[in-house]
Amino acid sequence: MKFAVPLLIGNLLQQFYNITDSIIVGQFLGKQSFAAISASYFIYYFVISFVIGIGSGATVVVSQFFGAKQYEKVQRSFSTFFIFMLIGGVILSIAGILFARPLFLLTKTPADVIPEAVAYFRIYIGGTFVFVTFNSILSILRGVGESMRPMNLILTTTIINIVLDLLFIVVFHWGVQGAALATVIAQIVGMVAGLVYIARRHPLLSIQKKDMTFDKALFKHELRIGLPTSVQQCAISLGLMALLGIVNTFGTDTLTAYGAAGKISTLVMQVMLTLSGALAAFTGQNIGAGQFDRVRRGVTVSMLLNLVFCAVIYGSIWFFGPLIMRAFTNDANVIAIGNNYLIIVGAFFVIHGALIVFNGVMRGSGDTMFTMINSLLCLWLIRIPLASWLSKSYGQDGIWLAIGLSITIGFIIAFIYYLSGHWKNRGVIRKEQT
Repeated sequence: MKFAVPLLIGNLLQQFYNITDSIIVGQFLGKQSFAAISASYFIYYFVISFVIGIGSGATVVVSQFFGAKQYEKVQRSFSTFFIFMLIGGVILSIAGILFARPLFLLTKTPADVIPEAVAYFRIYIGGTFVFVTFNSILSILRGVGESMRPMNLILTTTIINIVLDLLFIVVFHWGVQGAALATVIAQIVGMVAGLVYIARRHPLLSIQKKDMTFDKALFKHELRIGLPTSVQQCAISLGLMALLGIVNTFGTDTLTAYGAAGKISTLVMQVMLTLSGALAAFTGQNIGAGQFDRVRRGVTVSMLLNLVFCAVIYGSIWFFGPLIMRAFTNDANVIAIGNNYLIIVGAFFVIHGALIVFNGVMRGSGDTMFTMINSLLCLWLIRIPLASWLSKSYGQDGIWLAIGLSITIGFIIAFIYYLSGHWKNRGVIRKEQT
């Protein structure tokens, strides 16, 4: 909890980048502009999925070396990861700007939404190299057990983002482009502040010119653990785009509701993703130290927290769902559609949270292949076909029900695999010692 609470606050604040944009845009620019940001979010997630996956692998490698007190490898692992993220971010920025419009056409985005979506996306994606560099700093600081400083960095950038959002949209009237520009500028400030902090306080993670090396052997370890996650993230994002294509067939109101309710759902699950991230670092360090019993106790505590938190949240949604939706829009039809999403998908929050906890253990142990296979199975073989089928009979509600059912099947598979214990022998340190 000492590690996870600052991590949780930081990740929740980070979610406010996109949520703040959405609320301000929804209230001051209207539902069409809001739909443009919603469509951009899913496509942006697809574009950056690969580097995010590799980043998760680097975090596990660093945490295990840190737990084993192999500090030289901690530094080389980080510098290798940092170089990869910087180059990868620049490439993705260029590709995203060039192929923005075809991506929106591919997902059947409503024609009235595409112009603003492309304008927002091109500025947002242009700052990808800043985004991935900033987040690589946050990830590695967490990998060595530090969560308070990342929280403070994110708090600073969140405040800057909100102020600039209001300035660019309400005062300067720059539209959705202003929202995107505000986020990019805030990320630049965060990246610079993070680099200065590492240079002054963490010589172990030095990225000065004399310390910057690309270690091919360590990068292979990061790829071994991170590549399955990258494939998983890319496949998931493609699946979300396919699901978005189904949602878009119901029009702008459904897209707007899906974007708003989806952000609320994401914010709720961010709590469990944060706990899962803390558990992954906790698992990695304890596996490095050979303390498997502490891993088991960590899972038990995480599950209890998941049960209490998700039960309270769903009760709040049941009574205040329409009020929560009204923060994004005042359109009655959009609010009704979004409230149905929250009621149906929210009923599966506890199960989703439990699945995320098990995934954290697998990532921390280095067994990312299982989480990849399980995610792809549930998304592509269950969620997408089921959403397509149920939406024909139950409309938008059929899509929301398909999301919950696919999560349930994924949880059952993950629980059985956890009990099998195969994940215990996937650590980097154990492999090197053998």
